[in-house]
Amino acid sequence: MHAQKMPTAVRLLGFSPGAAVHLATLLAGAPRSGPLYSCLHEDSLQEPDIVLADGGNPAALAWLDGMRCAPPALVIGGSPHADYAHLALPIDPEQLHASLVRLLAERRRALALLSARGEPLLAERRRRPRLGADAGCADGRQPPRDGKVLIVDKGGAFRDHLAGLVGDGRLAIAWTDSAPMAVRLCDETPVSLAMINTATPGIDPYGLSRNIKAQDGAGRTAVVLLVGRTFNYDSTLAHGAGVRGLLDKPVGDRSLVCMLQRLTSLQDMPASVSSAM
Repeated sequence: MHAQKMPTAVRLLGFSPGAAVHLATLLAGAPRSGPLYSCLHEDSLQEPDIVLADGGNPAALAWLDGMRCAPPALVIGGSPHADYAHLALPIDPEQLHASLVRLLAERRRALALLSARGEPLLAERRRRPRLGADAGCADGRQPPRDGKVLIVDKGGAFRDHLAGLVGDGRLAIAWTDSAPMAVRLCDETPVSLAMINTATPGIDPYGLSRNIKAQDGAGRTAVVLLVGRTFNYDSTLAHGAGVRGLLDKPVGDRSLVCMLQRLTSLQDMPASVSSAM
């Protein structure tokens, strides 16, 4: 049954709101014998398993072409592209689901080949296409700040899992269940990334992010929310509070490592670690 499956993360790229809703509906209606799909929120920092791109949107195609480690992609509409699978409009649901199954098989083979070669897992540095005159320029964000990772959670289990995942000595990771202590730690020591579990009792994640970002020198501290199904994530509040993005719980190890590579000083992980994810 679908409920027993880990969903396949899908990034919808370049579609109009109406087209995105239509695609999400088609994905939700996938055959129960096949994969379960979940469309990533625009603010999600999770690495997608598959990208669906609007073939009529040049910015979406440019983003795909500029990725250093693009996942399998399906271009919908527009002209066929030599480097990507293509699906013509109007969308035939059976063809859509068959194409996605083929792309997932391609992804499994690619990950297995990386592991066999002993090559590290690489994280994509951008999650959105750059539009307009700066589309060919370097990302305007500052590089990650050197410092530790701070976990704000009701217990230390996630901190311990993260420390075991990256290995001893590769990245300092601290934990607290207190908002005042989190602000104090960010004030007293360099913190490159603060991860806030939105289910932590007594914590207002937006308020905590705002307080962290208000401190001197915290401009390069990335704040990420760990969001469960019952939390109503508000993009406007998050952006106003300086939140960099979100990760949906449960978070897969591969997504955690890729996010750490993107937002901290953690270098590319060795194959022995990435192959275990």
